[in-house]
Amino acid sequence: MFNKITLKRMFKIHSRRTFFFVFLCFLLALSDSISAQNSLSRISTVDRSDGKGAVIRYHFSEAVDSFEVIQPAPDLVQMVLYGDIDTTGIQLPGYGDKVNQVILYKQDYGFGVDIYLGQDYAYIADAYPDQNGKHLLVGLTETNYQELDAYSQQFLAKTWYENFEFTEAPTPTTIIDTGSVTDSYNPVRDKLKFDKIVIDAGHGGHDPGNLGYKRSAKEKDVVLSIAKKLGGYIEENLPDVEVIYTRETDEFIDLWERGSIANRAEADLFVSIHADAFTNSSVRGASVFFLGLDRSDRSFEVMKEENQIYADHEVVEDLSEEDLIVYELAHSGNIANSERIAYMVEDQLKNRAQRKSRGVRQKGLVVLYQSTMPAILVETGFLTNPAEKRYLTSDWGQSLIASAIYRAIKQYKQEQDESYSLKATSAND
Repeated sequence: MFNKITLKRMFKIHSRRTFFFVFLCFLLALSDSISAQNSLSRISTVDRSDGKGAVIRYHFSEAVDSFEVIQPAPDLVQMVLYGDIDTTGIQLPGYGDKVNQVILYKQDYGFGVDIYLGQDYAYIADAYPDQNGKHLLVGLTETNYQELDAYSQQFLAKTWYENFEFTEAPTPTTIIDTGSVTDSYNPVRDKLKFDKIVIDAGHGGHDPGNLGYKRSAKEKDVVLSIAKKLGGYIEENLPDVEVIYTRETDEFIDLWERGSIANRAEADLFVSIHADAFTNSSVRGASVFFLGLDRSDRSFEVMKEENQIYADHEVVEDLSEEDLIVYELAHSGNIANSERIAYMVEDQLKNRAQRKSRGVRQKGLVVLYQSTMPAILVETGFLTNPAEKRYLTSDWGQSLIASAIYRAIKQYKQEQDESYSLKATSAND
């Protein structure tokens, strides 16, 4: 028989044990909730053992909540990864011939992923969990270009930015060496202000440019629409900048005349807009060019295409190396600024308009050669790629491209105006 004191002691001991047990369970649950965030430490690639494809592996600490995969272009796989995912210190695969690049975009619901594939391969992508239940695998299976092209056309490429309205970007920090400014600077300093731009829509009139996928689009119409949208953004948001077009209608303007229009206007920047073409419909991406000596095979092909004059079926004689050397000696400052704005445009096209970047290059284009101010040529994408053709011919796609170029111009103007302001201050001191 237990007396009352013994029972009371036993009850207290039991109560303490119950309390500590419940408290321990609470701590374990709290620990689980704290560590619930999934960690993505690495993305790796490996060739398939049968040689007929490749596998991309997401190294997760826990199984991803859910995912989806699409392939809107032969060389672009897009994925959505849902859940709270930590990518701190993530290791991404380096550039390869089969998987060129993997880019992650943070979203409210998780991550968006762009996977760029090598253009020399035809792979259809699928995704599935690994046997261990944690890692996620993307299988790239070899197919033929015809099947891949038909497969990719069923998808519409995702953009990882939902708000396309203009928002003010922070003013870039610029280090400027003002040097010594003499009194001779004062009479001409107002001409250094960035207040005039010439926008050149390529081709026109009897020169349609390239005709796109299945000859279903004309480059001259696409680039004129983009040029006008770009001019509209500048006029609306940079009212102190005058916009001049080399053409505002479907008319032919000689290549040599386009740069001369900018020269007569004493413009501060010349932007020529084009859309690319290639025999392989899977080739995609945007490029930005400025005048220089680059003679790579691709640069040479683009130079021949864009230097083509359809009047009398003539081809403009190639600019010689001597021509370009003389130009660089006479316009070294313009070339440096051309390169600067070219990289700004490339960055905005890649991050704002979600265009695959084919880089910034130099080449000898007549339309740039005539200009005596910073000048660039933008190849906005490949009309011969069906997915890019849909993008480039859509009002939405054209607006994004024009917005991206506008933002780069705005950034460039800010730098130029800041430089002008510092020099003006120094001159007055």
